[in-house]
Amino acid sequence: MAVTVRSDLVLSHAVVTSDVTGNFDDVDIESWLKNLPTHEYQRCAPGDHKAAGYTVDDDGTPMSINVEVIGTGLVIQQYRYEVASKHYCKMVSISDILTPTGWTTTQVIWELGMEQLEGDQLRYVNTVTSHPTEEFLEFITASGATFEEAAAARQKASCQHCELEAPHYAQSIIAYAKSNPATAAA
Repeated sequence: MAVTVRSDLVLSHAVVTSDVTGNFDDVDIESWLKNLPTHEYQRCAPGDHKAAGYTVDDDGTPMSINVEVIGTGLVIQQYRYEVASKHYCKMVSISDILTPTGWTTTQVIWELGMEQLEGDQLRYVNTVTSHPTEEFLEFITASGATFEEAAAARQKASCQHCELEAPHYAQSIIAYAKSNPATAAA
């Protein structure tokens, strides 16, 4: 099924940072994502995160599968790795969303980055950008909402969700780095 993404429209955009202490050379976001257990994912956004997993798409592209609640929607994300490295990953998903009025889709771009500030002082940067699909635009029109109303609701929900998860992600990435220093060296 072909999905048309309206990248000219922004449904939501959130950037949240969290400062942590750890060895920059041991950080490996790509490995952390591929090894993130469901229960650790749930601890990163208590109440919102439901399940996480790792798989590959038909063409062999690595994928992170995440199930979470954002605002009033149950979101099932099938993130394809567009960039995967130790200190930066860019994940892109055509996400299925179950809303109180039915199913729809959006594109979600999730960027995870770790920057070294000074010595062991690090900054995790969590960026989430969402674009509507044509299906989403038809869905909100059929429900009587405007794009502006839908975008305002999604922006608020996305920002609240990112504020909750970003500091937990940062701590989880550092804990993973401390317990898997050999992973970063591989």
